[in-house]
Amino acid sequence: MSELVVVGFKDTEEADRVLLRLSKLKKEYLIDLEDAVVVVRDETGKVYLKQSIDLISTRATSGFVSGSLLGTFVGALFLNPLLGFVTGSVLGVASGALAGSLSDYGINDDFIKSIAETIPHNSSALFILVRKAQPEKVLAELAGVQGKVIHTSLSPDQEKRLQEALSGSSV
Repeated sequence: MSELVVVGFKDTEEADRVLLRLSKLKKEYLIDLEDAVVVVRDETGKVYLKQSIDLISTRATSGFVSGSLLGTFVGALFLNPLLGFVTGSVLGVASGALAGSLSDYGINDDFIKSIAETIPHNSSALFILVRKAQPEKVLAELAGVQGKVIHTSLSPDQEKRLQEALSGSSV
């Protein structure tokens, strides 16, 4: 089962920096992230979401491949495979992009937006959905980051250890 962790930071760039650190750990197979979202709230209070998985372009690419194949096949039946390829590709990209824009993956966007409205102006937050991790090595990498745990599905003991690591206390 995946664990959700939301950490808030005092400036607008820290969440991005921490996500880069976690990406490095992911490459070393020390953490398996199902989803990650960086939220930035600017000085006017406007909230920006940076999704780690771009569903629109992923689904559009998938739609292009399937649409062009299906279009070529149907076009070949009517003795015009080029027209079928072009038509199928256009329709595939359009339907894939539409499907991507209407779908949600990982952390619920409404939940992200509700938490994002509570963070202070000129700050950021990192939402991560973790499948599995090597806790000792992840906590060592996050030591002294200066963040505050806002929400988590971790056990109270795990949450306390994470907050201690983020505040620079002994782990």
